[in-house]
This record gives sequence, C-alpha cells and structure tokens, in this order.
Amino acid sequence: MLRFRSLGSGSTGNATLVEATSAGRSSRLLIDCGFGLKQLDSRLARVGLAAGDIDAIFITHEHGDHIGCARSLSRRERIPVWMSEGTWLATGGHDFEGRLTLARDGVDIEVGELCVQPFTVPHDAREPLQLRCTDGARHLGVLTDLGHATPHVLARLMGLDALLLEFNHDSELLAGSSYPPFLKQRVGGNYGHLSNEAAAAIARAVLHDGLRHVVAAHLSEQNNRPEIVRRMMADALGGAADEMLTATAADGSPWLDL
Repeated sequence: MLRFRSLGSGSTGNATLVEATSAGRSSRLLIDCGFGLKQLDSRLARVGLAAGDIDAIFITHEHGDHIGCARSLSRRERIPVWMSEGTWLATGGHDFEGRLTLARDGVDIEVGELCVQPFTVPHDAREPLQLRCTDGARHLGVLTDLGHATPHVLARLMGLDALLLEFNHDSELLAGSSYPPFLKQRVGGNYGHLSNEAAAAIARAVLHDGLRHVVAAHLSEQNNRPEIVRRMMADALGGAADEMLTATAADGSPWLDL
C-alpha cells in the first residue's frame, strides 16, 4: 500500500510524508522539512508519528521553506538524507555527518519499500529536483516550486495514481499585490512558481482514468485563494469544486491512500 500526506505547504514551510507498506513493514520518506525542529515534531505528533519513524529525508532544493531543519533532524535521529549536488553546494557543502547521498535526475533511490525517482525542474535554485514515488504498483508525483512544465517534467507525471501539485498564485492577484516589481517578476517568471492557470494545464495534461487524487499545494497566502484554486481544479479535472483538495500551511492534507 502507498499513501501520502502533506504536513504543511506554503511559503512558511513545506513537508510531505510518503509511506509504503508491504508484508507488515512500512517505509517512510519525508520530502522536505521546511519547519523548525520543534514545529516538525509537533506536526508529526499530530499524525501519530515521531521523527524516529522516518527512514529517509529528500530535500528538493535549498530554499529555507524546504530545507528547514534537515541538518538538525538528520543529526538527532541519524536519518539518511538525499539531495542534488547543486542543492548540497548551495547549502554549504555539509556532509550530514556521513549520512548524505547525492541524488541525480533519472537515478532511482531505494528507501525500503519505496522507489524514489528524482527529476529536474525549472526553478530559481541551484539544482532543484522533484519526485515520482512508487511501491511498484502505485505511483505518486510531487511537483512544487517550478515556473513552468517542461516536456521532461510532463513525461515524469504520466500514469500517476496521485499528484501533489503546486497552485501557487493567481496571476491577477499577483499583479495587483504589494510585492515589489522584481519579486512579481520572479514569482511569475519561467523559473518561479506555477500560476493557477499553469497548474491547471498540467493537471489536464496528465489526467487519466487512474488518477485518483490531486492535491493543490504551495498556495500563496497573499496572492491566491483556496476557492479560486478549487474552481480551477474542478474545471481541469471534472467534479465539484467543493470536492477538490488543497494542502494548507497550518494542517497540510489528510492521509490519502492509493
């Protein structure tokens, strides 16, 4: 069985749990840990887990709302960490006391019952990677923090059972926001974050009969609204807007089984 949940998603912090269970053995991957250590412990406790239940950490890129307490968590619990070479260099080249392994686009990572498949994305970070995760039967895509979807990105999202997908901003709200011009250009640019329109286009492109769950993530608190996102998701995926799922900054999302 494969399942996942967001522990929180937004500009203040991001963390996603992926769990695969087979023959009574569970393997858990924490994708990003963009919170302080106490805050992460608290969020894990809410879902009945402790940091020691995590088998591996994958850091998608070096921005603070994603890397957060990775070093402290790995040191305290002796958890192995994966990230790209670019992310490693951007964070100062720490070896995580020998527990760091460098990840590469297209090179699978085995975490117990999980197979993690990193792929590159266009974002204003040193070498960002997003993920496709599988237990061999079901497939989950995790896609946040990118300015646009390349053919390579779309190819890695085909045939998914579930997708955690960035719906960062509404273009009109961003344009009318108090952000300075350089920040508006960064967020809305090809190496920034996905607009609702761009995310909806991705959802349409990968939609198929077997896609059971799509969760909107990394919503901007200032430049987006959950009700706008849900309407756009419903239009792209079919169904009612009130059935669409969004991960919140405070609570993330519920567990979703695949």
